[in-house]
Amino acid sequence: MSEVLSQNEIDNLLKALSSGELDVDEMKNSDEKQVKNYDFARPSKFAKEHLRTLEIIFENFGRLLATNLPAYLRKSVTVDVVNSEVVIYSEFSNALSNPVLLGVVGMNPLNGSVIMEMASNLGFAIVDRLLGGQGNALEKEREFSEIELTIIERILSICVNLMEEPWENVVKVQPRLERIETNSQFAQIISPTETIAIVTMNLKIGDVEGLMNVCLPFTTLEPVMDKLNTKYWFANMQEKGGETFEREIESMISRSEIPIKAVLGKSNISVADFVGLQYGDIIRVNKKVEQELDIYVGNIKKFKALPGYFEDKYAVRVTEVIREEDT
Repeated sequence: MSEVLSQNEIDNLLKALSSGELDVDEMKNSDEKQVKNYDFARPSKFAKEHLRTLEIIFENFGRLLATNLPAYLRKSVTVDVVNSEVVIYSEFSNALSNPVLLGVVGMNPLNGSVIMEMASNLGFAIVDRLLGGQGNALEKEREFSEIELTIIERILSICVNLMEEPWENVVKVQPRLERIETNSQFAQIISPTETIAIVTMNLKIGDVEGLMNVCLPFTTLEPVMDKLNTKYWFANMQEKGGETFEREIESMISRSEIPIKAVLGKSNISVADFVGLQYGDIIRVNKKVEQELDIYVGNIKKFKALPGYFEDKYAVRVTEVIREEDT
């Protein structure tokens, strides 16, 4: 039931209206409800929370690119997430120029594909750098040759493989570069009216700068849309804990190759004797046959061992482990 005004309140209200203290139009507008237009032809399937989570995922992806690509290109690489937006696929494909670099990426076990579009000047800079140049882009763009596409495909495959780790907190995927297209008409992976999310990154290789767009169709991400929120993402990241990262680091270290050498002994000879060495000459060293040899891991002495044979090959048998406190 609406509130009933007293006579004094009515008199004060009429007095305020007559004196101009209250505006009738403002009172009318204050009661009107704000209506937001909704385009049924382009329904909003991605919420702001979804886009924010995608930005976080690709910020991690950008850090991995900036860390790994310099090892192949021997150039400094910086990556920044510029923007994320929701459009329909036809708007994305119509905005592409020719030639264009489109990597069609499978995201198993998710259905469908993701498109990774790289600016052509970055592609030419990568080719120039890998073929021994300074990593400069062409002044006038042209079509890519088959050899150039093969070189770019190698780098794009490395970039695609790096997408696995940033997506772990949402879903475990196995990204794989399926093919590269240089014409947008041959990359119609979804309906032109399908809603997509686009994450735009600014990629700088040396002095060459360009954009990389990642096109994520709603049909591909639909099974994991409920997981595309920052709360879920950070919760999964915390569940990993320190032990998981320790195991990953230990696994990486265990696969590292380290040179090991056994020093049979040392000897001092003149330069003239060294130059005149012949096959079969004997060099006297400062170790006897029954003495233990020093075994080095890298440049650090770690073991003592005795020389011998194993399956008709020279070998050593470790007799002592040298601890750090013993050195």
